[in-house]
Amino acid sequence: MLSNCSNNYGPNQFPEKLIPLFINNIRNNKPLPVYGKGENVRDWLYVVDHARAIDDVFHKGRNGETYNIGGFNEWENLALIKVICKTMDEKLGREIGTSEQLITYVTDRAGHDLRYAIDANKIMNELGWQPSLQFEEGISKTIDWYMQNQQWMDEVTSGDYQKYYSNMYANR
Repeated sequence: MLSNCSNNYGPNQFPEKLIPLFINNIRNNKPLPVYGKGENVRDWLYVVDHARAIDDVFHKGRNGETYNIGGFNEWENLALIKVICKTMDEKLGREIGTSEQLITYVTDRAGHDLRYAIDANKIMNELGWQPSLQFEEGISKTIDWYMQNQQWMDEVTSGDYQKYYSNMYANR
């Protein structure tokens, strides 16, 4: 059995990825770099729902089959970013719209796909799996995790981890 999934989000995600990067940048009043016009579309899946789906594929899936795991939750990047901004403003006690002022448009990457989508109807129909959270609830839980684990975020973004890997593996 194999599985393919859409974009994941949730706790412990490395902060180079869009959602944790933007949470951290908003917290620190840093620019929010949006590719192009923010029109790229992605399907988003809360990581715990992804783990549940993998468990279902493992225990209920048919040998030789491939199951797509998606959130049934497509968002244009700019719309998603605005939800993050609004939610962060609420949680930080800032005036709504404050974080949107950090949006900065940057040149899109060459060859960047306009849309990543996945049809997850097979896993839903055959295995009975479906996402447990709507995006707004999942993003709120994700933001709460990052805000409660700011020390982890600070350590991961400090660059010290790169020094560690250089020291451990440079001469191997």
